[in-house]
Amino acid sequence: MASLDDLKKRISSVKSTQKITKAMKMVAAAKLRRAQENAEKGRPYSEKMNNIILNLSSGISDKENAPKLLAGTGEEKTHLCVVMTSDRGLCGGFNTNIIKKAKKYFQKILKENKILKIITVGSKGYDQLKRQYK
Repeated sequence: MASLDDLKKRISSVKSTQKITKAMKMVAAAKLRRAQENAEKGRPYSEKMNNIILNLSSGISDKENAPKLLAGTGEEKTHLCVVMTSDRGLCGGFNTNIIKKAKKYFQKILKENKILKIITVGSKGYDQLKRQYK
C-alpha cells in the first residue's frame, strides 16, 4: 500500500495536470473562436463566388460553345478532390469527420471506374489519406 507521502505527491501531480489541461482548453477555445470569426468574415466572399458561378452556369444556353469548366463534357474520367484538414489536433472530430466524408466520396468515384486525384491541405488529412490512396 502507498504511504501517505506518496498519496500526497500523487494528488499534487493530478491537480497540476488538471491546471495544465484547463489552460490548454482555454487556449484551444480562444483559437477556435478566432478561427470561427475568420470563417464568418469569409462567408460573404464565398456566397458571392457561389452566386457568380450559378449566374454563369445558368446563362449557358448552348452547351457546345460553353467553357468545359462550367458545362463539362459528360464524359469526365478524372476527378480532382481537395481535402482540407488541420495541421494539429485538439479540434474534436473535425479531421475525422472530413476524412470519413472524403473516403466515402472517393469510394463512389472509384466504383464508377473514374480516375481520382487528391490534393490535401493540412498534415492530418495527408497522413490519413496517404496510407490508402497513393
